[in-house]
Amino acid sequence: MDKDTAAPTLRSRLIKAALDCFLADDYHNVTTRRIAECAGANVSMIRYYFGSKEGLYEEMIRETLSPLLEVLDGPLLASTTGFEAFLGLYYRTMSERPEFPRLILKVLALRHGPGRRFIQQLLERGRTRGARKVADLKAQGQVAAAIDPDILRMSFVSLAMTPMLLKDIFEGQMERPMDADFLGQLAAFNGHLLAAGLAPAVSGATGEPA
Repeated sequence: MDKDTAAPTLRSRLIKAALDCFLADDYHNVTTRRIAECAGANVSMIRYYFGSKEGLYEEMIRETLSPLLEVLDGPLLASTTGFEAFLGLYYRTMSERPEFPRLILKVLALRHGPGRRFIQQLLERGRTRGARKVADLKAQGQVAAAIDPDILRMSFVSLAMTPMLLKDIFEGQMERPMDADFLGQLAAFNGHLLAAGLAPAVSGATGEPA
């Protein structure tokens, strides 16, 4: 078999099937046979592409989160105005799979559960890259020097994850859907909130840093 030729279709089907299965049921209840059947593939293809069920599980998480992590290496967050766009990207990504943030929390809650170490590594990767971005923004004078990168990170994660984790409850309370238009407005508001809170203080009318 030509691995490179088959990979784009079969591999992506296995990733999607894994996401469907793991979101619908606990990790230990999902078998590789069940995933393969959902993907219309032979179970041996899971070993071929991912090595094991846990390998597939980790790759599923990586591919879902990779668009968000890749942004940290790009120009989008070269300015505090990029927070709105990043939050918008997160909301759109998670809207496609609103159960995914719950899955991440469930994995992290398990002391020795499958995928926990892997997710921690991804989060640490995001923490390291985020800290570099904050240092760059401080050097440019866009962020106050006293801002603690870890506090900013926790605030950012809260603004990103909470709306999606509690989406059903919020929609019931508001009696309207958190659709693309609503999430776009939310991203704009939260992005402005972050940018305003991070800006260096100014004194008087001179505009000079306090």
